[in-house]
Amino acid sequence: MQRTLPDKLPAPRLVIGGGDVISTSGGVYEHHYAATGGVQAEVPLAGPAEVDAAVAAARAAFPAWRDLDLNRRRDILQELARRLVADGERLGAIATLEVGTPNLLASSSSAMAADWFTYYAGWIGRSAGEVVPVPAGGALDYVLDEPLGVIAAIIPWNGPLISIGMKVAPALAAGNCVVLKPPENAPFSALRFAELAAEAGLPPGVLNVIPGGAEAGSALCSHPGVDKITFTGGGETARKVFAAAAQALTPVVLELGGKSANIVFPDADLDAAATMAVSAGLMMLSGQGCILPTRLLVHDDVYDEMVTRVVAGADALTVGDPWQPTTMMGPLATAAQLERVTRAVDSALSDKAGKLLAGGRRPDGLDAGYFYRPTVFGDVDPASDLAQTEIFGPVLAILRFRSEEEAVELANNTQYGLAAYIHTRDLRRAHVMAAALDAGGVAVNGFPIVPSAAPFGGVKQSGFGREGGIWGLREFQRTKNVYIGLQ
Repeated sequence: MQRTLPDKLPAPRLVIGGGDVISTSGGVYEHHYAATGGVQAEVPLAGPAEVDAAVAAARAAFPAWRDLDLNRRRDILQELARRLVADGERLGAIATLEVGTPNLLASSSSAMAADWFTYYAGWIGRSAGEVVPVPAGGALDYVLDEPLGVIAAIIPWNGPLISIGMKVAPALAAGNCVVLKPPENAPFSALRFAELAAEAGLPPGVLNVIPGGAEAGSALCSHPGVDKITFTGGGETARKVFAAAAQALTPVVLELGGKSANIVFPDADLDAAATMAVSAGLMMLSGQGCILPTRLLVHDDVYDEMVTRVVAGADALTVGDPWQPTTMMGPLATAAQLERVTRAVDSALSDKAGKLLAGGRRPDGLDAGYFYRPTVFGDVDPASDLAQTEIFGPVLAILRFRSEEEAVELANNTQYGLAAYIHTRDLRRAHVMAAALDAGGVAVNGFPIVPSAAPFGGVKQSGFGREGGIWGLREFQRTKNVYIGLQ
């Protein structure tokens, strides 16, 4: 396997108030390269002392950033977007080294993040409140949209740069300052982002980056100096975030897990549906994505045809060195993720939750890294853990259905509600199904690259709050009413 490129990684550190912090109270994390298991770097972690310092730096920077000329704020975010695009090759290399994302795919994340900054830069100065009707001549009543203050942004390891775009861009555009906590196993994209932000002219303290684990997360979420928390991650951690936030009654946006249904009707383009099932349900991020369609619901009339296509597609995926241009699927991000996926598949086999059709083991010759073969189960029991639990790996569960009503029942029969997918040429069916599905977003005949102008978020155990569009901007604003008597 090709030698890794640790020189592409930013120096491990914290960024607080525009300065670098290397000596910390939270200990050190050994970062392992997912494709080989080898140690690449030692990452200093934030503890409560560094959290205090980062929040204080953000609070100190807030008045000047809030009151900065709006054209200047817009120009900084637009310049940051340009720098993200220009730095795409290096940011892609960082993503490959960080979590093992195939380099061919990793470079696209910088352009996606840049789009969020460009979009939200365009909102600056446009969210201007409104005048409220009152009895003629008696008073003037108007509404102001104001920034909240300090935002704690806690991002996941599976797509850190995109999460930065979704969270940091609207927070900064609204006039807030940010304390960004990337996870200990994926701090490097955030650190490079901080460098680009400073080069774009973002004032010191407006953005602070504090890699850390559970201790830093708890200290940040319970901190009285934080005005709102935006978190993306798993449900178990989200409950801890929520409990910590309750100490100071801090509002929270939660973007959590999913077990999204991908529903295929007999009139669908089966080739396109199978391609999406394989590429989005197995290959993309090695299955490590909350929005990915990991349950494939297929009408009984075309079940055998779809299974044949999907199994052939899964077997054809090239798994291996993420630096090779032919690699379609890289390793899982960590040894813990590999253990989690292995345990889930072994449990499904022992429980006879479904029929193993492809994969189910690690690939030959790749024992050093955290690789797992794309795995497909057919005729899955809808009540099984395989159908109900988010595995966060390249494991696809295929279920049968015989009517629209049964498809809706199966699709909605999980604790999650992040996304759902429908494949049909029947426009009536598409609308009826979209309305009936318990999901924050529904896609018909395709897999969406979530537009920056569209709302993104879930229902049920997939969280609450929205990212994207005006809805995402409002998450980082407070509403103030002003009443002026005129008599």
